Amino acid sequence: MFQPTIVVVGNGMVGYKFCEKLLTRSSHFNVIVFGEEPRIAYDRVHLSEYFSGKTASDLSLSTTSWYTDNNIELHLNDPVQEINRSEKTIHSLKGLTIKYDYLVLATGSSAFVPDIPGVEKEGVFVYRSIDDLELIKTYATNAKVGAVMGGGLLGLEAAKALIDLGVEETHVIEFAPRLMPRQIDSTGSGMLLSKLKNLGLNIHLNKNTAAFVGDHKIEALKFNDDTSLPIDMMVISAGIRPRDELAKLAGLHTGTRGGIIVNEKMQTSDEHIFAIGECALYEGMIYGLVAPGYEMADVVASYLTGHEKGFYGYDMSTKLKLIGVDVASFGDAFITEPDCRTIIFEDTHKGIYKRINISNNGKYLLGGILIGDADTYNMLLQTVNNKITLPPNPEDLILGSRGTEDSEGTGVISLPDDALICSCEAVSKSAICSAVNDGACSIDDIKKCTKAGTGCGGCVPLVKDLIAGTMKKNGQYVKNVICEHFEYSRQELFDLVKINKVKTYDLVLDHFGKGDGCEICKPAVASILSSLWNDVIVKQDTIQDSNDRYLANIQKGGTYSVVPRIPGGEITPDKLIIIGQVAKKYGLYTKITGGQRIDMFGAHLNDLPEIWKELIDAGFESGHAYGKALRTVKSCVGSTWCRFGLHDSVSFAIEIEERYKGIRAPHKIKGGVSGCIRECAEAQSKDFGIIATEKGWNLYVCGNGGSKPQHAQLLATDIDSTTCIKYIDRFLMFYIKTADPLTRTATWLNKMEGGMSYLKNVVINDSLGIAEKLDEEMQQLVNTYHCEWKEVIESPNVRKRFAHFINAPEEKDPSIKFEAMREQVKAQW
Repeated sequence: MFQPTIVVVGNGMVGYKFCEKLLTRSSHFNVIVFGEEPRIAYDRVHLSEYFSGKTASDLSLSTTSWYTDNNIELHLNDPVQEINRSEKTIHSLKGLTIKYDYLVLATGSSAFVPDIPGVEKEGVFVYRSIDDLELIKTYATNAKVGAVMGGGLLGLEAAKALIDLGVEETHVIEFAPRLMPRQIDSTGSGMLLSKLKNLGLNIHLNKNTAAFVGDHKIEALKFNDDTSLPIDMMVISAGIRPRDELAKLAGLHTGTRGGIIVNEKMQTSDEHIFAIGECALYEGMIYGLVAPGYEMADVVASYLTGHEKGFYGYDMSTKLKLIGVDVASFGDAFITEPDCRTIIFEDTHKGIYKRINISNNGKYLLGGILIGDADTYNMLLQTVNNKITLPPNPEDLILGSRGTEDSEGTGVISLPDDALICSCEAVSKSAICSAVNDGACSIDDIKKCTKAGTGCGGCVPLVKDLIAGTMKKNGQYVKNVICEHFEYSRQELFDLVKINKVKTYDLVLDHFGKGDGCEICKPAVASILSSLWNDVIVKQDTIQDSNDRYLANIQKGGTYSVVPRIPGGEITPDKLIIIGQVAKKYGLYTKITGGQRIDMFGAHLNDLPEIWKELIDAGFESGHAYGKALRTVKSCVGSTWCRFGLHDSVSFAIEIEERYKGIRAPHKIKGGVSGCIRECAEAQSKDFGIIATEKGWNLYVCGNGGSKPQHAQLLATDIDSTTCIKYIDRFLMFYIKTADPLTRTATWLNKMEGGMSYLKNVVINDSLGIAEKLDEEMQQLVNTYHCEWKEVIESPNVRKRFAHFINAPEEKDPSIKFEAMREQVKAQW
């Protein structure tokens, strides 16, 4: 059977999307793709995330095997050099000549580089591809002052990149009198300018660069007003130019200012050649967003497979987060009175600006602009696109309902079925609701079956509302999110933080949350960050509750308790003497805990580092009694002393505790090792408990004491020590990755579908295929352990926090009083 040959020139996001769209409609084509870059198609929308931990592989839209599996012939690092329209052939740089039946030009755009003297100097870069970012990343290591030419979307993205790379001083140079002139009005731009300046960015408006100054490398910018700015590096991000040079050589019609002219079918002046994406010029417009490019790809795929579809322009509404600041515009953002009525809300204190334009009869929303708070963007856009009648008080759209009760998801559910929810992938409300009805009950599920949310990601909040609304309508359970600031479960946020390698609370909030955070999400994120990176939790100053902030448990009366680690409850006489001396010196009340340690109560805040130093010098370290982490591994005396003991439970308990010390989790973790079935260490009431048998050890998991005690359940029998540790590694790591905040292992197991049978399959039988990964992740945590007390006493800046009075660090809290109790003292309260 004859298969027409389609040659795709360009393997960017739009070229790849065309192949994907074509395959969903037909497999009766011979597809050949030429890419200019040495790597497969990758996500340029989130290119700046390359600097915050994402790799080229993370950004890839597919794999090389995808092309092979779908019989697509792929030629990378081999740009097409010539089109012979009369013979219907193309010629590539590497000498290939391919005959085509249809040719699809997806050549995209290149960075616009102004003709300024010195532009060729070392240290001047463009911001367009992964290769560009690699060069910027390398050069930035020796740069203290960087500048970006361009105050539009790409320019501000580039500025964020320099900040992420640690460039101490970053400047944005903009020729126009305001930032982002194509997206927001002058008032909104002023608000954005103020917020960016507060974040440490230096903005220069109305600046025309005359020259890049320096010998062989850039040293300064010279402006037309005779001022200058010393810099170490320059990133040019002043716009794009459509890549139409190949089309021009082939004699195709192009615009006077660039771009390949196309009709509504995306056909060029040659009916067998199509142009899509940023190289295509439709009715005088170059569309610089990915969603219109995807729509163009779908139009061509439809045409080639005999389906009627046309491209008649595209809504350029967009929502962005620029250096942590929400910026959005939708509909007709710039229409003014008397053609409309405008409602504006402005809060200079919080840096929020909202403008909506409504029809003169007050019935319809025409467009608007949001700065600083764009939570309502998706519904406002839907209100415009679907011509939804406005409420009696249209200002409620930006001020909130102010007293009326709106059930969650009602607005989304009330949208018409054909409402376009995901513009990148052209996914309607009905398609998403149908997917939910068929069992897709998470964002990941919806992405897989509809591709909604896989483009720019701006529709994800709306998709989540649709999922929740549809599930509630069906009487299904809707999962709880962490809090109002994060619309993710702990497990989802854990994966997002890990994949994107985010390492501070502020960045987690910027990337995945909203608002300023709260006492619920701050400790939860702190736990996630510590569980992933094992970083010093006290250095995350914005996210600790009082216990984590001061690495000690705050007690009644305002004092703190100190609990050094005593693995397995074993302690030498010398260390006992040191504890006695420290307690006596600082007037501390001492008590042996249920976990076989010694707790010292009544410490003043500014005494904590001194107490820790004396304990550390004696060989102690933090017992993490204040953290959601491993507390203790309790043991009996085992075969070392007991006539019933089968194995050395003390040594094994010490080995276990030394392995997992400091590991953070959704809740505290306790363990126990008993030398025989008599169970003196109460192992079956612990999160993990180990009991000696004649042949080895029995491992129990998911027990706890407390107000709702629960016995641990048997996970494995008669295993050796190595296997026991391996299973505990997997169990704990699986718990850390999947449990909700403040959920003990017993509760976690109770809620787990399949219960212990499922957990056994995951941990022992590797039913999910993640055992090796769990092993590696636990070993990484073990390898990166640090004593948090020691980190404080060795860091002068952190140590400064341990003072009741900033201006008198030696002074203790005068309100704290003590009273005698059984030959010791306790704090009054």
